[in-house]
Amino acid sequence: MGKGPATPVGDVFNSVCPGRMIVENLTGRWVTLILAALGDGPRRFYELRDKIDGISEKVLAQKLRTLVRDGLVERTVEPSTPPKVSYALTDLGHGVLRPLGALVRWIEDNGSAVLAAQERHDRARTG
Repeated sequence: MGKGPATPVGDVFNSVCPGRMIVENLTGRWVTLILAALGDGPRRFYELRDKIDGISEKVLAQKLRTLVRDGLVERTVEPSTPPKVSYALTDLGHGVLRPLGALVRWIEDNGSAVLAAQERHDRARTG
């Protein structure tokens, strides 16, 4: 007996939509910065850690595992002692970098306005 019709991946407003997990993975803390850091080309783990100020090694490792599983990042191990591991965007990862790059540019262009709105809001609440 079948499970019934599957929820389309594009129906992210539906709680059982498989696409919701993709949204959560892409919008999680640090993910945009990891993808952007890989936009310039492959990087080793320590290079990513050093580039992304404030991320812990544990969190970076977890996020990279998720991005590899999602097919956005490729992990390459070069046989040596110790092994050299590098991370690079896949074609799928490059595809998501374009809209994320647009978001980063929007933040650069509008970040001051958002901060000013926050200040106005906070003053109104305390004043």
